Amino acid sequence: MLFNFLKYIRPIWYFNLKPQKEWGYFPATERLEALGSLFPSDNGYFSKTGQQRDRAYTAFQSGYIAFQAETGITIWDFEKIPVIDEYRFLRKNVHTAWVLYTLLIRLFTFHNPIKELSGFFKTRKVKRVDYSKQVFEYPEYDSFESPLVKRQPLVSIIIPTLNRYKYLSDVLRDLEQQDYKNFEVIVVDQTDPFQESFYQGWQLDLRYWYQKEKALWKARNEAIKVAKGDWILLYDDDSRIDSNWISEHLKTIDFFQADISSGVSLSVVGAEIPKHYSYFRWSDQLDTGNVLLKKTIFQEIGYFDLQFEKQRMGDGEFGLRAYLNGYKNISNPKAKRVHLKVSQGGLRQMGSWDGWRPKKLFGPRPVPSVLYLSRKYFGDKSTVFLLIKEILPSLIPYQMKGNKVMALLFILFLPLLLPLVAYQISLSWHKSTIMLQK
Repeated sequence: MLFNFLKYIRPIWYFNLKPQKEWGYFPATERLEALGSLFPSDNGYFSKTGQQRDRAYTAFQSGYIAFQAETGITIWDFEKIPVIDEYRFLRKNVHTAWVLYTLLIRLFTFHNPIKELSGFFKTRKVKRVDYSKQVFEYPEYDSFESPLVKRQPLVSIIIPTLNRYKYLSDVLRDLEQQDYKNFEVIVVDQTDPFQESFYQGWQLDLRYWYQKEKALWKARNEAIKVAKGDWILLYDDDSRIDSNWISEHLKTIDFFQADISSGVSLSVVGAEIPKHYSYFRWSDQLDTGNVLLKKTIFQEIGYFDLQFEKQRMGDGEFGLRAYLNGYKNISNPKAKRVHLKVSQGGLRQMGSWDGWRPKKLFGPRPVPSVLYLSRKYFGDKSTVFLLIKEILPSLIPYQMKGNKVMALLFILFLPLLLPLVAYQISLSWHKSTIMLQK
């Protein structure tokens, strides 16, 4: 792990685990020296190792991407760094509230209070870094003439849908306007009543079928298996895109010699859009509403895990699996979509709005698949840290995420909610244990 305190703040981050192939995600000091002064060393760290890791992390967050596998900084076997350096790193990367949260976790887990308090207070003047103001640029991208795009490979666009014909019309209309033409569209329709007439008259290479069972991951798996293209482009039924969406996905794959292009999703409701969505960087997620990847990846590491059916994070698990198997995944700001997140229809109606907010009062919190993923790959200890970090924010309604007043109100009422929340967590843990046993 790059910095030990990341386990409290980002307990199930992809890059906390060692992949089969090291792409130089966190570049070595020698590589950074060759890049010039864009990523200067922070001399405020007490240890040389802390300084080197901070510099490598800065490059990662600022969008530095290795075009070929290279010897990166070996974060997996490094010695521990001083506690004060851990706090300095947190101060630079998270809100002060999360630094205080980490301090409390450390104190309650019986770490040396003198070292913890000293590290916390001695770094109090360290300012948070905005990596979007020091982005690593790729000026040659705009003029890059992609050989892959010129070869015109067949792309298979896969769209599961449920009760969203109104929005699916806009989706198909946007696809008709694409500047890249060699693609097929596969729609797996689970709408009741199914309207076959809807699919008539589109100027698209369109295949569709009705799937009686309301099952998202089954739909995607079945469509991938019958897809004719060597490239799979996964898409949602409540999104809007520009006319260069497909070509930008392919161009990014070609430019960075990557395996996966994760287009950014600009949501119209929910959390604030991250600043890093505006520039290229290593991707630490896979969003099946907007991602292009080689079909061979599914053949080599398996399809989507059906245990996530009617739950959440099936795409997150597949993305993690792809990362661990050494596939190169690029976050692509050029292939963006506007995600409407409409309240009606969609496979989301079978589960929760998100992974942490149950639809029923006495339902599991989080949905069991969240703990299944966390426990399977990161272990029970990291899962406990995940629960501690995410439970309180999850009490705030999804549409009010980020509302400080609501956060304060829920903190005040937390003692009253604690018995219910404890029951919800225990239920989720039990169900995730059953999933693991399968």
